[in-house]
Amino acid sequence: MKTFTSIEQSKKLAEILTIESADMGWYYSKDPYAARNQMWVGTKVEGSDIPCWSLTALLNILPSSTLDSSDDHYYRVRCKERFTEWHDNAVDACIEMILKLHEQMIVNFDKNE
Repeated sequence: MKTFTSIEQSKKLAEILTIESADMGWYYSKDPYAARNQMWVGTKVEGSDIPCWSLTALLNILPSSTLDSSDDHYYRVRCKERFTEWHDNAVDACIEMILKLHEQMIVNFDKNE
């Protein structure tokens, strides 16, 4: 089960969310023998190259939303009268709702305001 944002998703969220809302981080290893992308997990993300959000952090960003699950293990997020599409993991459903709310300017996640 996917439990945190991918590098691509993290980059997109970093443009609209505060870094403080992230609870993990991606960093690129300087060791040529190590895997290129490694996960760094912790409460401080200042040392990471790209902030990353766990499912828990994403749900905390959407406190008035609910996470629905189907019998066949699909997930969607509901926020008032808005629903996401069904996804095979909860992280993708949360990201869709955050992006949808940001796009519709219903919730201002802009880190500059």
